[in-house]
Amino acid sequence: MIPSPPYSEIAPGLHVPKVVMGLWQVADMERNGRALDIDRAADALESHARAGFFAFDMADHYGSAELIAGRLLARGLDPKPRAFTKWCPEPGPMTASVVRSAVERARERLGVGKIDLLQFHWWQYAHPAYIDALRELSALREAGSIAHLGLTNFDTDHLRLLLGLGLPIATNQISFSLLDRRPAGRMSALCAQSGVKLLAYGALGGGFLSDEWVGRPEPIEIADWSKSKYRRFIDAVGGWPALQTILQAARQIAKRHRVSVANVAVRWVLEQPAVGAVIVGMRPGERDHSVANRALFSFALDDEDRGRLEEAFAACSPLPGDCGDEYRRPPFLTASGDLSHHLASLPSAFPVYPVPAAPHRMRADSGTPWEPLAGYSRAIRDGDRILVSGTTATHPGIGPICPGDAEAQTIYALDKVIASIEALGGRREDIVRTRIFLRDASRWQAVAEAHGRMLGDVLPANTLLGNAELIGGYEVEIEAEASVRSN
Repeated sequence: MIPSPPYSEIAPGLHVPKVVMGLWQVADMERNGRALDIDRAADALESHARAGFFAFDMADHYGSAELIAGRLLARGLDPKPRAFTKWCPEPGPMTASVVRSAVERARERLGVGKIDLLQFHWWQYAHPAYIDALRELSALREAGSIAHLGLTNFDTDHLRLLLGLGLPIATNQISFSLLDRRPAGRMSALCAQSGVKLLAYGALGGGFLSDEWVGRPEPIEIADWSKSKYRRFIDAVGGWPALQTILQAARQIAKRHRVSVANVAVRWVLEQPAVGAVIVGMRPGERDHSVANRALFSFALDDEDRGRLEEAFAACSPLPGDCGDEYRRPPFLTASGDLSHHLASLPSAFPVYPVPAAPHRMRADSGTPWEPLAGYSRAIRDGDRILVSGTTATHPGIGPICPGDAEAQTIYALDKVIASIEALGGRREDIVRTRIFLRDASRWQAVAEAHGRMLGDVLPANTLLGNAELIGGYEVEIEAEASVRSN
């Protein structure tokens, strides 16, 4: 007898199957103007719900996914289906009206008074308005429009920063698979400390982590967006030979337990301590994977299985960076295709003006009260040179971010430095010098490591000074210089 899926409490009072059905493929199915039949697609969701998989994940840009889920919710099934959606705005002012409009649109499309889980994605950390958006979303949660608040593709540093602000973050949806083991490190440690649950997608690597690809030659062309994204992951961990090493290990385990390679891949993710649920994609009306998904709960990995996988991992390169990095550098391969055009269209975080006494120079203004008071610029560009003033973790409307937390303040201040340089036409890669002033010298290591995570590939000249008497009680102040390349 095939067991039913067990439940997981991913947020207080929110119990869902350990396998959530993902609707990102709806966007792919509706490419080139095709529209799915809403009722037939809802029938497919109902079939999965009746098999025990009654939670569905979607987003504002997954085609008609919210409408399909809304049609299912209107049928009054028991247990009540759960709908998780995402809001993925372009950076810009996150006023109360902007945030409220987005939430109201999702509620209307889903046909609900309260969204079970609203997950927030942000494209550009250098634009600090994500904090404003999440504060407004928290207010809407308090008002009853949202039951629980989550994130999508946030890295460890910025999740930690948001938790330090006291925001009620319940979940973070990130890629986690035999190919992508980034969440197993610092992210899982933070989740263990904070209680945040991970919703893991990509466990099947876009379909590459399945029996179908064991021993197969490398494909010349990729047909769908999902496989295009995970093909990049395969290349990063060592290419097709690395994938085959992992697949061969997974197949040996699958034969031992009389399950599929896909079952082994998903089961490994499910057994990671920080994971609340795994999101497995479905194509409504095309294929029903409910029986195959229920087989996930007919076995468990033992020490021999895990050892075999560890041997395979050792033959591969770890995927570099932290969770979600692939969404903040081109090409932006997402569930809706390649969104590389975002790179050029993302707005600047700060306005730029000419310097009154020297119009050939341009200055960036971050809007703090100190700039006009003391008569200085957040950053100034003179030719190919950009100089950034001493920068603290000050957010408009809040003041100091995460008081007492030097590491979180370093992340925010460096984001602000990068935003200043980008506003004046430079890039993060143009930074050639940073100076860090630290109030408490005993915290140097956490600050230095944060600088390394942010700029470790750029490797600017750096000076770190401890025991500084910083005005305002800040833990960290950072200044920088960039040299902008003409090409």
